[in-house]
Amino acid sequence: MTDTLTTRHLSAEPLTASAFEPFGVLLTPMEDGTPFTAEEAVLDVSNGIPRFYLMHLDDKAPEFVRVTRHLETTQTLMAVGDVEWTIAVAAPGIEEPTLDDLRAFRIPPRTAITMRKGTWHAGPFFAEPSMDFVNLELDDTNVSDHHNHRLDDAYGVRVVIVGE
Repeated sequence: MTDTLTTRHLSAEPLTASAFEPFGVLLTPMEDGTPFTAEEAVLDVSNGIPRFYLMHLDDKAPEFVRVTRHLETTQTLMAVGDVEWTIAVAAPGIEEPTLDDLRAFRIPPRTAITMRKGTWHAGPFFAEPSMDFVNLELDDTNVSDHHNHRLDDAYGVRVVIVGE
């Protein structure tokens, strides 16, 4: 990221089901035998081969210049361990999100999120030197269904999430 970019601060807010609803659903632990829920119904990996894996990330400071979306699948993420993390999102259905479309959420430990198809996102971000995440998407999501929008090119900004 270059020094010629303007920094735009984005406040991270606590994750609630209603606040995250335009982007997807949050999943918290439930008792074994709990009937199927509406939150689980958002999951859609029907357009390919599901890929469920542990994703390792290093050094993900809370700043970004690009957001990504996947049009063919939902994506479910959850940190491994009892650590909070952050993600920035913009609603699906927007062709090119503006800075005002972006929101950031603090994801508490033992909580997963499933983002709707087409939800723009940047992250996950975290304070630890590295973290592992459970990731459910399609086997070719990062090859054939990885659509980017460059905020640095469109607006000359680097977004920095504050209030983590």
